[in-house]
Amino acid sequence: MFAPVYLDHNATTPLDAEVREAMLPFLDARYGNPSSRHEYGRQARAAIEDARARVAGAVGAHATEVVFTSGGSEANNLIIKGVAGRMRPGIVATSAIEHPCVREPARQLARHGWQHVEIAVDAAGRIDRGHWQQVLQERPAIVSVMLANNESGVVQEIATLATEAKRVGAVFHTDAVQAVGKLAVDFRALGVHAMTLSAHKLHGPIGTGALVLDKRVDLEAQVAGGGQERNLRSGTENVAAIVGFARACELAVARRADEAERLGALREVLERGLAALGARVFSADATRLPGTSFFAFDDVDGETLVGKLDRAGFAIASGSACSSVNPEPSRTLLAMGVSHRQAKGAVRVSLGYGNTTRQVQDFVATLGATLAELKTLVAVSA
Repeated sequence: MFAPVYLDHNATTPLDAEVREAMLPFLDARYGNPSSRHEYGRQARAAIEDARARVAGAVGAHATEVVFTSGGSEANNLIIKGVAGRMRPGIVATSAIEHPCVREPARQLARHGWQHVEIAVDAAGRIDRGHWQQVLQERPAIVSVMLANNESGVVQEIATLATEAKRVGAVFHTDAVQAVGKLAVDFRALGVHAMTLSAHKLHGPIGTGALVLDKRVDLEAQVAGGGQERNLRSGTENVAAIVGFARACELAVARRADEAERLGALREVLERGLAALGARVFSADATRLPGTSFFAFDDVDGETLVGKLDRAGFAIASGSACSSVNPEPSRTLLAMGVSHRQAKGAVRVSLGYGNTTRQVQDFVATLGATLAELKTLVAVSA
C-alpha cells in the first residue's frame, strides 16, 4: 500500500506502540463499566483514577483537577460555556487566532447576551500588547488564549497574560493541545484557571482529552446525565482511551527535551530549503513549536500544492485540519495582516516523532520540482 511521508503531526499523530499495548487489556478482558459496583467495574474505576493522576503529573496539576472529555473540542466548549452558565452575561475575549472550537462557543454566547471580543495579534502572530491592554480595561469575564498556535506554531506568553487577566477578575483559559510533549507545560507555573489537553496530538488515541481545571472555578455541565467526572461531564468513560492518554502523556514528557532539539534541527534543514525556493515563512522571528513551519509561495495556491505533494508522496496541510471542510484562507494569517491572496497559498509542515533528515531533504527536492511544474503550467496557459 502506498504510504506518503507523514508531515502533518499538528493535525494528529500515529498511535504509539506502547500506548496501544497499555490500552489492549481494556479492549478485551477488562471491559467493565467504571460505574459498576462489581470487580469488573472496580478495575475500570481504578484504571481511570490511576490515569487521572498520571495525566495530572505530566502537566504539573493535581489529579482532582483533571476532567476527562472526548477531546479538545469538548473541553474548550465545557470551559467557555460552563463558566458563562454560572455568570451574568459580560465580555468573553478570545485571541483572533483561536481554534474554531474556542471561537465558535464564544460566538454562541454572543447570541445569548454576551459580547465577544477578539484580541488582536501582531504581524508575527503574537498577542498585540496595546490591544490586550485595551481589552483588559473593559474587564472581560472570560479570556481564552491558546498556548501554541496549531498553524503557525507561535507560542504565547501565557503566564504573563494570565496574571494580568486575573487582576481584572477574568477566568483565564488556555488551549494547550499543541504544546504538551513539545514544550515544558506546567499548570501551576502558567497560572491559568483552566487548560485543555488532547490525546491524539501526542501519540495517544483519538477521542479523549481533558480539561485541567482549578477547583475554585464554578462550571455548569454541558453534558448532563449520570454525574461522572465530578458532575461536569456525564457519560460512561472510555476507559481504554483514557489509559492510553495517560501513557501517551508520560512518554511525551519523557521524550520532550531530546525530541524538541531534534525537531528544531530538522526544521532548520527544512526552512533553509524553503528559503532557497523563495518561500515566505510566517512567524519566523517569533518563538514557535520546534517542528512547525507555515509558509507560502507567491502566486501558488495552497490547496493545489497540498494535492500535488500528496500524490508525490508527502502528506502536509493547508491549515487547520478541523477547518478543512471550508478551505478559506487561514484566519490566523489574515489576523496577522497577511493578504488574502498570500493566505490562500499557505501550507503547513508539522514534523514529529519518526521524521528524518532524509525525509525533509526529499520533501524539499520534491517541493522544488512541483513548483517548477506549476510554473510551467501557468506559463503554458498564459
